[in-house]
Amino acid sequence: MWPSLKAPDLADMETMAHDMFARLPDGFRQLCEGIIIRVDDFPTDEVLEEMQAETEFDLLGLFQGVGLPFQSQNNTGQLPNMIWLYRRPMLDYWAEHDETLGHIVRHVLIHEIGHHFGLSDDDMEAIEAQIDDVHEVEA
Repeated sequence: MWPSLKAPDLADMETMAHDMFARLPDGFRQLCEGIIIRVDDFPTDEVLEEMQAETEFDLLGLFQGVGLPFQSQNNTGQLPNMIWLYRRPMLDYWAEHDETLGHIVRHVLIHEIGHHFGLSDDDMEAIEAQIDDVHEVEA
């Protein structure tokens, strides 16, 4: 069994992220209308510098855009809101902790959406508790 196991590639991780997003509560997903979810191996150098990260493994995810409380009808020419999930840092975190990869992806996804929309850690924990773990990916 071990020789055939491998880490998910970018496409697999993006599929996992979209599956986790689809299982979020309806009201939470509605706050995210138009958000684009992307997976990349690492954050860009510009993001690392902006976030004052010490290494490329310091960020598991990032929200880029204008959050719901700050949006207005007058905003034109804006890029869409995006959530970036960083595959290699998440795999590294997964290897060092006793959590499933699906749980980590879900947690980072909720964290990136939630903090930007002003939700507290308790709010985000409550949202995570509402989601069943039946289809969580384990490797």
